[in-house]
Amino acid sequence: MTQNKILIGLAALLLIGMMSVFTIAQTEKAIKFRLGEIVNSDYVPGLHFKWPFINNIKKFDARIQTMDSKPERFLTAEKKNVIVDSFVKWRIGNVATFYTVVAGDIDQANLRLDQIIKDAFRGEFSKRNIKQLVSTDRQAIREILIKNSKPLAADLGMDIVDVQVMRIDLPPEVSSSVFRRMEAERERVAREFRSQGSEAAERIRADADRQRVVTLANAFRDAEKLRGEGDATSAEIYAKAYGADTEFFTFYRSLNAYKKTFSSSSTMVLDPESDFFQYFNKQK
Repeated sequence: MTQNKILIGLAALLLIGMMSVFTIAQTEKAIKFRLGEIVNSDYVPGLHFKWPFINNIKKFDARIQTMDSKPERFLTAEKKNVIVDSFVKWRIGNVATFYTVVAGDIDQANLRLDQIIKDAFRGEFSKRNIKQLVSTDRQAIREILIKNSKPLAADLGMDIVDVQVMRIDLPPEVSSSVFRRMEAERERVAREFRSQGSEAAERIRADADRQRVVTLANAFRDAEKLRGEGDATSAEIYAKAYGADTEFFTFYRSLNAYKKTFSSSSTMVLDPESDFFQYFNKQK
């Protein structure tokens, strides 16, 4: 019986000892309560102690959270609507404040933070036109949104890490008219390019025709020059050959004349004693 009491006492001491310690992970933040009152929230990861039955511990996720907002309409400086799709990265900053203000509820925290971010967007977009929003001021807007939202988020015990704009779109009714204007502008540019291309083509074609005429004229000139030089050379060769043996050259010319004359079917009437038949007469 005494041994059973000892075992029960040891078990009770072990249970009390286990209830007297708690651990905090790297990804957690914790609050210590004493009879429902917050007594400490500044805990580092590791092993910590508490009073059993008097203190209780509530843990929260300390990792970065993402609030993905629904697309929202905002007015620009030109009084035009734009649809903005954005998200916010945040984490718990002061866990005691986070628990006190939003009861440690992530959904309620996102709801309160969403309103803060929308107000910040509304204030910044009203100062800029559409061109600035979609092209030049995206980084500047991000930095201003983070700077302006951090103090308000800190009042909720939240620390804003980043604010990003994923898309900035025009409403459908505005987008269609913008697309039509863009299409008309592109068509105008295309017509201008086609006109410039046609003009360049005509200029190139005219230049090619001119070069063709010049090339043919030069070729004809060179051909005539070469032909004249060839005829001169031929005449010179014939003259030299004729001068070397006049009788043979006369005989050769006569044979060619006979060949051309008698190879045709034409009828020719000549005096047999004419000079044309001088070599025929010599054969008699």
